[in-house]
This record gives sequence, C-alpha cells and structure tokens, in this order.
Amino acid sequence: MQEQTTAYVIGIDYGTDSVRALLVNARTGAEIAQAVHYYPRWKAGRYCHAAKNQFRQHPLDHIEGLEATVRQVAQQVPAAQIVGLAVDTTGSTPGPVNAEGVALGLLPEFAENPNALFVLWKDHTALAEAAEINHKARTWGGEDYTRFAGGIYSSEWFWAKIMHILREDEAVAAAAYSWMEHCDWLTLLLTGGDLASFRRSRCAAGHKAMWHESWGGLPPEQFLTHLEPQLAGLHNRLFTETYTADQVAGHLSEEWAQRLGLTTDTVVAVGSFDAHAGAVAGEIEAYSMVKVMGTSTCDIVVAPTAEVGDHLVAGICGQVDGSVIPGMLGLEAGQSAFGDLLAWFRNIVEWPLHHVLSHSKVLTPELQAALREEMSDALLVQLSDAAVAIDPEESAVLALDWVNGRRTPDANQALKGALMNLTMGTNAPQIFRALVEAICYGSKQIVERFESEGIPIKQVIGIGGVAKKSRFVMQTLADVLDRPIKIAVSEQAPALGSAIYAAVAAGIQPDVTTAQKAMGSGFAETYTPNPARVADYAARYAQYQAFGQFVEKATVGHELGTSGKEEHHAELVEASLPQH
Repeated sequence: MQEQTTAYVIGIDYGTDSVRALLVNARTGAEIAQAVHYYPRWKAGRYCHAAKNQFRQHPLDHIEGLEATVRQVAQQVPAAQIVGLAVDTTGSTPGPVNAEGVALGLLPEFAENPNALFVLWKDHTALAEAAEINHKARTWGGEDYTRFAGGIYSSEWFWAKIMHILREDEAVAAAAYSWMEHCDWLTLLLTGGDLASFRRSRCAAGHKAMWHESWGGLPPEQFLTHLEPQLAGLHNRLFTETYTADQVAGHLSEEWAQRLGLTTDTVVAVGSFDAHAGAVAGEIEAYSMVKVMGTSTCDIVVAPTAEVGDHLVAGICGQVDGSVIPGMLGLEAGQSAFGDLLAWFRNIVEWPLHHVLSHSKVLTPELQAALREEMSDALLVQLSDAAVAIDPEESAVLALDWVNGRRTPDANQALKGALMNLTMGTNAPQIFRALVEAICYGSKQIVERFESEGIPIKQVIGIGGVAKKSRFVMQTLADVLDRPIKIAVSEQAPALGSAIYAAVAAGIQPDVTTAQKAMGSGFAETYTPNPARVADYAARYAQYQAFGQFVEKATVGHELGTSGKEEHHAELVEASLPQH
C-alpha cells in the first residue's frame, strides 16, 4: 500500500443511455464529485431499429462522454492526487476494431454503418446465431463450451453478435481485424497500449465469450470455425489470458492525460461490466445477491470457489472465477427488461402527448413541449400511486415480463411479453401494477433457480435507478420474494465499484474485500415483506409460471409453423431449449 497521502480515484460507468464519472477518496470512499453525459446520437435514436431489436452505439458518443465527465470531476482536486481510474460498461457490447485497436466506427468509411459500431447488450439481432451456437455446441462431438455459461448461449453475447455481423456485412467482416468488448476498448483507448499485449477483462470474457481456464482460454479454432467458417483466424487475433478488475491495465497515455486534465502517472485498471462493479460497491459477500436494477437487471452472486466445486448452475449467465471479487466465484443472472418494461408502458400511454398535441390549434409549440415534459415526468409517479391503491385481489390482470426476451433462467430471447385477463373494466393502473408484479415474479424465478441448484441466497441487496427511485417496485419485490431487501446508499454504485477496483490497482487499498469495507457507502434502508401480501403473491406467482409455460410453448409452436430459413431457425431454437 502507498503511504497515507491524499489520494483520489475516478470510477467511470457507461450505462445504456449515458456515462457518469465519480471522483472518490481512495481511502474512505467519500464521493467528492460526479458528472453525467447523455449520448446525443443514442438519444436521437440513430443506428437503432427497435422493431428489429437492433440497438447500436457510436464510439463518438462514448469518447465525448468520457472527456466531458472526467474533465469536470477532475477539476475538483489537484491532478497529481488522482492516482487511478477504471471503466465499467454494459455487456456484452462488442465492436469491431482494426489492427491498431481503432474502432471501425471512427473510420470515415464506416462512420454511419451500424454494423461497424458497438452492438449494445440489448441488441437481439443474433437470435438465429445464438440458437445455432447452442445446437452445435451440443452436437459437434467435443467439449460443450457453453457449460460454464449456464449451458445456454444468448443472442446478447459476444460470439453470437460477431457471427451475425460477419454474415450480414462483408465490408465490416473484411475490415475487422479483431473484436473488443466495450470495457476493454475504452481501457485500451485510455492507455494507448498494444492490442496484442493488452489485458482483457476476465469478467467480460468469462461470462460472455466462453473463456475458461480449463480449456486454455477461449474455445479453440476448430470449434469456432465449426460455428462459422468466417471466424477462421480470429482466435489468434484475440487473447488467451484474462485479468481481474483489480489489476493494472496500464497508465494514461500522454494524449488522454492531456485530454482529461490528469497525468501519465494515473493508473488505469482492467475493465469490467457495470453490474459486477456495482455488486462490489453494494458490499457483496458470500451468498448475497446484489440486484442491479435499471433498464434490465443483473443479479450477481459470489461464492467461495471451493464450496461450489465442480457444480455448474444451469440456465444462468455464467460462473467465473474472480469476475466480481478476485479469489471468489462470480455468478450472474438477470432479466432482459426491468425498468424497460415500465418505460415501454409509459411510452404507450404517452402516445397522445407526442402525436396528438403536435396537431393542437390552441397550444403554441412551446406550450406543447412544456406540457409533454411535465406530463411525461409525472406519469410513472401517478401510475405508481394509483397502482399502490389497488387491492391485488380486485385485479385479475396478469403479465409476462418478456418484452425483450428472457435472460434467465434459461435464456430465450425469442420470447415475447403478454397480458391476460383484460376486461372492459381494466384500467391503466391495473395494467401497470401487473407489469410491476411480473418483473418481481421474474426475479423470484432467478432466486429459486439458484437455490434449487444448491446456491443459497442469504440476503438480497438492491442498487440502481429503480432501487433508489421506486418504493412501490421495491416493496412489491420484497413481498414477492418474501425476503428483506437492503438498498445501498450510493446513487452511482457501478461507478463507485469501478473506483474501488481503481484504488486497489493503484496500490491505495490492498485488495477488493478490504477496499469494500473502507470505501463502501453502506445501506440507506431495508424493505421488509408485508405478511398480508406474501400469500396472495405466492398464488399469483403460480399463475405467472403457468402463463409463462403456455406462452413459451405457443411461441415455439408458432416458429415451427414457419417455412424456409425461419423454419430451420425454429428447429434450432427447439433443439436449444433447456432439457431439465
């Protein structure tokens, strides 16, 4: 450890629609300053096509946000006292790069090509490729390289997305020397290092790219070319070793030290995913589940490696040694839509605000815009207040939370959301309440999967925007799970977690566990289950499960009724469904 001098670190957290930087005292965890930048191209809907589940992000959004936020917080203290920084991002969010590690989207010939940009975690254009990976992994006659990833590979992940882009875009396929997860690319950008020797994230590679020590790193060339011949040669242009997020990736390059107002002495830690960093800030410990609740959820559990042994938890998003806390096994699950499901409903209800008001002959454009903003801001609050007042026994509306597919348990991104028991008397608050209940039932399925697989969940910790902002959602979740839920204090938990990693990499803290205790923000409150609701929700949860089974069977049946290429895809989907 370094001597007791004043030292600060910066955690940089890339979310779905914005990036935030958090300046933290590296010894105490005191949060000194924060800054947020919203991606302008993303906000304008560029490079995305929601109907096709295509969601891409331009690296310029990321670079502009990096410079704007870090420069703002770095001005609060002397640059020489900022000893480290670390980046976390959403994932899996891979993008193609050239031999120098430059993102193809930064090159003039690819600047407006969505296939040359970063493929955001929620992009599901690779459904067919994911089904193909699952089928081939089980039938090729060798090692099943999906087994440490829950046994089901997802369209949200690294290889499926790369396969899809290679097949769809010859120009990108020819220009892509290699591919990088978003957290790795940003870390390489900051350090200006060499692509061949760059230290890739254990967190990203283990959970999303089928990396595992037992088979020497990534799946071998023979398996990758079995998946897709165009992957030939890529294995040798990627990586073998991976590193935990408390390790040093390098130091700030001269260019980026100048651009950020820092020094080249600033240590840059290995990158990580936002949920895993957030779990560290949430003071995760053995057999805790930290629920990172935002647009989606990531549910992070850590367990002593020796206690889990060779047991593989089926249907989750991987179990990786050191992906959260070095020396412990990190297990990940989650839901593809959480806050996104509620935002989807808000957007439906808001349709008149955007399309009817604009034709008003009474209101000026300025008044129209002001009214839209005021009503939009109040809508979820009013829906929540009205939904709280509804007795669950008086509303039979039931919902499935799969509007963006199902992440876990048992990934199936082809699934769709659904509503049942609608009547002429059904109103918006009743539907909203059913949607809130649905995301809570989805969370309960995840807890039950872990425990049925021998991983006890001893406590539940909530972090993220939904956990901090919606008392209605959190109380409903506590009632459905029939467990207390502790809410972390920090408003920016992933950024704080990255700062904790940076403090260890910079030598201010000796290890992540010690740094958690010194720098963690503690807990703001605890939601306890309402006994009067628990039994009611247990009965409705059973209905949710039956409804889900019906819709899942109907979805597969519908796909099997198609023809041609879609029929082949449907057969692969059926073959890749979980067998347990």
